[in-house]
Amino acid sequence: MKEYNLYKSRRKAVKLLLPSSLFVVAGVFLLNQPNTSKFMAWSCILFFGMGIPLGLFQILDRRPQIIINELGIFDRTIHKDFINWEIIHDAYMISVHKQKFICLVVDERFEPSRAKGKFGQKMASLSKAMGFQELNVNVGNVQVDVERLLELILAMRSADKPNREALIRKKLSSAG
Repeated sequence: MKEYNLYKSRRKAVKLLLPSSLFVVAGVFLLNQPNTSKFMAWSCILFFGMGIPLGLFQILDRRPQIIINELGIFDRTIHKDFINWEIIHDAYMISVHKQKFICLVVDERFEPSRAKGKFGQKMASLSKAMGFQELNVNVGNVQVDVERLLELILAMRSADKPNREALIRKKLSSAG
């Protein structure tokens, strides 16, 4: 079975790692200054220091973030299983503060909030009120042309099973 895998962008991880490191160094510099607030210096070190392990994790984690195959789509951040093409009715892109998401419109019976409590259901309704769906593929951490990925998702959901593998082969041949 052919798969189209998308990995975390190392470039975006470096864009997180470098500024975080600079601010930590600045915090250490401020810590050694006699007339500077120690609280501010430690706050700078601790807050921006959290970006360093996060950036390192993103650089070193080489597992696929998003997997697309003839069965469905899998995003490690949103769901523990593949989301089958048969339950996806539509998909659209939304952007919030330069972070892009592909929202998957699925049948109500398959929405994850059905298995959650009242708080989870309230959060899902809040998400929908903001223009999202319950299943949103975050493509902000991967290096991909979002419009082309959305076109692939829409083509895969409407294609019949024999044509899905051909769509993935075509995408793999054009991705190289």
